[in-house]
Amino acid sequence: MEELVTIELLGQTYTFKTDSDTIKAKEIVDFLVKEVNRVETQQSSQSSSITKFAILISATLNIVNENFELKMKHADLLKDISERSAKLIGMLDERM
Repeated sequence: MEELVTIELLGQTYTFKTDSDTIKAKEIVDFLVKEVNRVETQQSSQSSSITKFAILISATLNIVNENFELKMKHADLLKDISERSAKLIGMLDERM
């Protein structure tokens, strides 16, 4: 079931439809708003001429970077689990 979720970023309000769980969508929106606010605060202390677009791009790149790092860690974890499992199976086979 489609639901509407509203987000306010940099003084503008956006409403979009979501097919996912509304609570999950709101958590994602809250995460984005916090990151945009963090970048805006950080950038405004460094330069007063930063554009809203630059703030959004910086926040997006931060989120994408975090997501990429998590995917890499996940892949490393799966590889480690696979290698350890194979080693344990080999040890069990030797003892049987």
